[in-house]
Amino acid sequence: MKHVLCRAVLPLAAALVATATWATEVTVETHQGETSVPANPAKIAVLDIAALDTLTALGVKVAGVPQPHYVSYLDEVADQATSIGSLFEPDFESLAIMAPDLIVAGGRSSSQTKPLSRIAPTIDMTIWADENSTQVKQALTRLETYGEIFERQEKAADLRKAFEEKLEETKAAVAGKGNALIILTNGPKVSAYGKGSRFGWIHEALELPEAKENVDAQTHGEAVSFEFIAEVNPDYLIVVDRGAAVGAEGASAVETLDNALVAGTSAWKAGNVIYVDPAMIYIAGGGIQAMTGVLDQIRAGFEG
Repeated sequence: MKHVLCRAVLPLAAALVATATWATEVTVETHQGETSVPANPAKIAVLDIAALDTLTALGVKVAGVPQPHYVSYLDEVADQATSIGSLFEPDFESLAIMAPDLIVAGGRSSSQTKPLSRIAPTIDMTIWADENSTQVKQALTRLETYGEIFERQEKAADLRKAFEEKLEETKAAVAGKGNALIILTNGPKVSAYGKGSRFGWIHEALELPEAKENVDAQTHGEAVSFEFIAEVNPDYLIVVDRGAAVGAEGASAVETLDNALVAGTSAWKAGNVIYVDPAMIYIAGGGIQAMTGVLDQIRAGFEG
């Protein structure tokens, strides 16, 4: 990343009148390629909860956030900010009135990056594993990038160091304890997630063996039955309750899994069922606080 001095055009609140001004910019890598943004922007609108998580950890004040945001540990931040739409649908009018210096999109709002850029400089900071990078590596790269944009490089380095130490401690805690199956419940429905999936970093980063290899790595996991869980018979079950994450009505993960087939597994009999914070892993996945919190929960589950 490099600093350059250039002439930038920033839209006014109504996004109808533009004025030219000299501003220092930072060139950064985003999900949609390299782009330049204002250095240390003052007014920030954030539409991605993973980004909001990490920016908050860095001490960056955010002016606009989506509502609902679903993550309780970010309630205070959200309460002090302006609502700028939902995770999927930005409120373009509110954003135009706000006239932010920078908009951070990503994940569920990734597709809105181009129209948002008509209001203010917008970066897509989606975190998603691909053939070139793991989810953890991308998340740490985003942390470093935010540190560069907001001139908080030292704080970013401290957060990275703390996370990597936590990762090594958790890796040691799970080593030699057996395999695991990651499942997500959505009311009565159950899906399984393996390496390469949105939750696959748990297997990859912790070197935690999969109870079932080659699970379909699609976005919403592979739909499975209770018979599937019984047949796989994992040593550990790592459970994500989507309904709880989004405040939906219906059966909880505990209720859904309370049946004879699941109860017959080694994981259930040994009490090795780990219910991770669903908002952290499902809504804020990739945020530095969320990833650290999930590691804490997995370590606690494996240490009994």
